[in-house]
Amino acid sequence: MEEGKVNLFISTMTDKFKSEHLWVIRKELQDAPDSSFAHLQALPYKNPIVLFIVSLFVGTLGIDRILLGDIGLGILKLVTCGGFGIWTIVDWFLVMNKTKDKNFELFMSNVRRI
Repeated sequence: MEEGKVNLFISTMTDKFKSEHLWVIRKELQDAPDSSFAHLQALPYKNPIVLFIVSLFVGTLGIDRILLGDIGLGILKLVTCGGFGIWTIVDWFLVMNKTKDKNFELFMSNVRRI
């Protein structure tokens, strides 16, 4: 992929990935064909800040876990009222990194299909 598209992707998606993932993403994008740019850009990446806000307000209901794709954990969190509140508080500290990891997994699974 041409360098301009790689830089555009990196600059628009910096907040959705961990900094250590950006080097791997850059390398994968450089090896990917130009035609894959629109597909990779349009993937449903989650915003870590939005997930943190969801976790802050309705994390006890497990909605944050369900939005991340952890349906079973979300239901368990709902049934236990956020692990009696403890699990909810722990998730406030983990949800942003977990979101960035899920975004990276989504990117890697799609870039390898191309």
